[in-house]
Amino acid sequence: MVRVLMAALFPLVACQGAPDGDAAAAPLRRSAVGVRHPRSGAFSPVHESQWASAGFGAGARYTAGEGSSLQVAVYSGHATRMLLEIHGRAAGADAIYDYWMQKGPDSIWRAQIAQVPGKTLYAFRAWGPNWPFSPSWRRGNSAAGFVSDVDAQGNRFNPNKLLFDPYARELSHDKTSAALRAAGETPAMFGTGGANVAADQVYAGPSTANQSVDRRNVDTGRWAPKAVALGDASAAGARPFLPAQDSVIYEAHLRGLTRHPSAARLGAILRGVPGFEQVVDIPDRLRGTYQGAALMAPYLKALGFTTIELMPVQESDNELNPATGPGGNFWGYMTYGFFAPDRRYSSDQSLGGPTREFKQMVTAFHAAGLEVYLDVVYNHSGEGGTWDVAHAAAEVTSLRGLDNAAYYALAADRSAYFDSTGVGNNLDVSQAPAAALIEASLLYWTVEMGVDGFRFDEAAELGRGPGPAFAFDPNAPLLTRIAALAAAQRIRIIAEPWDNAVDEEGRFPPGWSEWNGYYRDAVRRYLKGDASGSGGISWADAFYGDYDHFFRAGGPQLSINLLDAHDGFTLADLVSYDGKTNAARSWPFGPSGGGIDVNDSWDYGGDQALRRQALRNAVVFQALSRGVPMLVYGDELGRTQNGNNNPYDVDSVATWNNYDMIASDAPQTVPTLDASGGTESYHDNLGKGAYPDGRNHFFFFVRAVLLLRRAHAALRQPDYAMPISFSRADGASGFDSHADLMGRIQLSGSAVGDHDLLVLSNMSWTDGAFVVPAAPAGARWVRLIDTAAWAEPVSNFWAAEAAETIASGYTVHARSLVLLEAVPAN
Repeated sequence: MVRVLMAALFPLVACQGAPDGDAAAAPLRRSAVGVRHPRSGAFSPVHESQWASAGFGAGARYTAGEGSSLQVAVYSGHATRMLLEIHGRAAGADAIYDYWMQKGPDSIWRAQIAQVPGKTLYAFRAWGPNWPFSPSWRRGNSAAGFVSDVDAQGNRFNPNKLLFDPYARELSHDKTSAALRAAGETPAMFGTGGANVAADQVYAGPSTANQSVDRRNVDTGRWAPKAVALGDASAAGARPFLPAQDSVIYEAHLRGLTRHPSAARLGAILRGVPGFEQVVDIPDRLRGTYQGAALMAPYLKALGFTTIELMPVQESDNELNPATGPGGNFWGYMTYGFFAPDRRYSSDQSLGGPTREFKQMVTAFHAAGLEVYLDVVYNHSGEGGTWDVAHAAAEVTSLRGLDNAAYYALAADRSAYFDSTGVGNNLDVSQAPAAALIEASLLYWTVEMGVDGFRFDEAAELGRGPGPAFAFDPNAPLLTRIAALAAAQRIRIIAEPWDNAVDEEGRFPPGWSEWNGYYRDAVRRYLKGDASGSGGISWADAFYGDYDHFFRAGGPQLSINLLDAHDGFTLADLVSYDGKTNAARSWPFGPSGGGIDVNDSWDYGGDQALRRQALRNAVVFQALSRGVPMLVYGDELGRTQNGNNNPYDVDSVATWNNYDMIASDAPQTVPTLDASGGTESYHDNLGKGAYPDGRNHFFFFVRAVLLLRRAHAALRQPDYAMPISFSRADGASGFDSHADLMGRIQLSGSAVGDHDLLVLSNMSWTDGAFVVPAAPAGARWVRLIDTAAWAEPVSNFWAAEAAETIASGYTVHARSLVLLEAVPAN
């Protein structure tokens, strides 16, 4: 029964001239290692005598397209033997061929094989000082040659652990796979150490011989992910090359964007709404996939976004994320395949399917004039940290087994890891192998996959120097080389300028944009009536474009002005909760652990109308500020996670966009449509708006504000030349942005060929009488926006041609913003 299921889950790869993986398994397992392959024809060695002197780089490539000879290369400076295996099946069988690779003077091991079919599966086994090669070693749980799990130099070689290529363009499946579960096996088999795997059994299933075997000796060859050799030369569509200052970023989880059942009727929900004519229903079979995301391009463009920034889509271990409770890794910040698009997000599960589908998605966004950024995790790998206090036990699936001491930042005793990322390991970017992997990955996603930019998770780690201090250097070679690559390829690079140990905001080299945490915190505080600022900048400094941090760096377009992100509250929850509720949540909203404790959030005393007003304030302040605004998927809807500020392990309606919210003026009262057995509904934090048509007018307000930003050059400036002036409400001097909660802000748009704009901001608890200055010659002030509750029935927004003229004064209600534009008097 299990064997039948294996064939269904992982069909035989079509390798011409290759025997069935099951048929070949027994003789290969018993035979001498490295000699099981044809001597001529398909899968025979090519130019074997030249492998040690060859110059082709890391990874696998066909010399003349799929079906020609395949060159395979992998780095290891400390390995003493490297075995290349060819597999006919992704799981459930041993290799069909194997070859001893040869090491060049550059510490790259190489092999070249004749007439290899496309989509062939391959992987490695490595020996080294802590586990030297023994002629008696055979596949199938062997201890032959073992010395130690880790030695004094930090080597962790283990030939029982099949290793996938870190340069693999695709991986066949996840480490924690359905096939592994069906066979009654456990992911503990991928670990080292003397404990047997029964102690780590996590699946209910039939017992296997492996359960009484020491972890280090369990052969993972039948179950480990394999690299897929691809020769796909198709290109993504032409890139838009948008000016950075024109960007409005929509941070989204690829699956969460379209997984909710409401995505299947998105076109119907927006039918008849001007501007959304091209929006379509997402077919059920495409919900949560690259193809489903591609169909969202008209939606995002109509809303006024220019860029979708996808949370990690490089391969991670998420195949078995649970659907009926928290667990697994929904967010995806534990990368395994730095070149491989995550197979879970592909509607085409065939080998090569995720790569094709990803490129088609990028092409669709480009055709709509939108850019695609990727959130990338190069600071650590999915292999995690050690499993025991002695630091002997650890997962060995790729980098750790290929050359642990070259790829990872090791502590002084060489057995533990330096960890500033919070997940057990740091890549050691001061060493050439790790830096080269990162640079090659960026170039691949840019040139071959068509990506327009990258947001670097915990980017401070990429500036760390060598051990033992691993200190941050703002001019670190890798940071400057990435900036040079970005300039040459005309891509955007955005740093999350901190990690778990340091905050390096404003210290990245020229060419880098940054998530501006000072902006976030200063504005969050101001919007709730606190003018104290953050990081030395006030709310007015933030609005001005954070001159102190970004003038020398190259301009305000390098400041990513976020108020929320995936990591933390949604925008609606930011104005609805005083603190996180993670542990108190029930499925499908949690429970979750972790999450930051200081959020600068506020529940507005439970006043739902005030919360809706606060949401409008946040969007307006972001859109008018100098710099690049970023919103999070679902912010436009009022999406809530019921106060869970760390749902990294929640793959449910809590982290999926529910587009039914568009059709309701009480968006958080719509049904969750949860089919997983969950009991918790959306918390109704926002209440019912005062809109006569019954729709979610916050959604349409967001659109109006973003399109206003698109229409005004004054709001999209790449430098600080255009004057922005601040004064008190009455126009008097002495304005102090670290103390004053009321202020008048004038943007001199006429200096850049646009109209002047005037912002009247009042975050105090009392209504404010503002003096409106004389309009420029030949112009009059008209009101475009008033975020106060009184204007909800008219959507808080007026088109300029129908807007009311404002003369000498205007009363700005407590905790609200008003925007005026100077338009021609006639």
